[in-house]
Amino acid sequence: MLSQKQERILDFLRRFLDDKDYPPTVRDIVRGCGISSTSVVDYNLNILERKGHIRRGRDISRGIELMDRNRRRLVRVPVIGRIAAGEPIPVPSAETWNNVASAETLDLTEGLTRGKGEVYALWVKGTSMVDALINDGDIVLMEYTNTAENGELIAVWLKGKREATLKRFYRERDRIRLQPANIEMKPVYAEPENVEIQGKVIAVIRKLE
Repeated sequence: MLSQKQERILDFLRRFLDDKDYPPTVRDIVRGCGISSTSVVDYNLNILERKGHIRRGRDISRGIELMDRNRRRLVRVPVIGRIAAGEPIPVPSAETWNNVASAETLDLTEGLTRGKGEVYALWVKGTSMVDALINDGDIVLMEYTNTAENGELIAVWLKGKREATLKRFYRERDRIRLQPANIEMKPVYAEPENVEIQGKVIAVIRKLE
């Protein structure tokens, strides 16, 4: 039999997953359930795990999985870095994808990753895509690809500028236009040979304020 606090945590886990499609952190549970500390949440999560209601991956972020029969399988996604100027994104190659070494991973539902196999996550730095509801500190889920269609939101390495950026992609005659989603910022133009596409956005995990 579960305590009222454990029932409250379990109910919060279900609602959070239904709403966000990824598991909460311990601090999310503290705020969402009005519990006094992370240690109290951790204690009750251990009880829920012993009783078979959840499974925890303690070495990863958001590593809580509900064991309900109708709960979809979780997929482990590597967080491979922060998209920022000065260095390319360390995207694994097709040959090394299964051997990704990452300091952090996310456990996400297949619905959020859209059933795609080569998905990685990036922390967003900057405000160039705020009008697309992607803010500084958010996480974007990226499908690994080196091609893009007009209008797709991509991560790109600009070889000449030595800059990684997140923009909408447009091919215009003999140049590439990388369009920000921020009315205060101008588009970036580049020659095709200076543009290396490193993935396209398939989902955004918003930073909780």
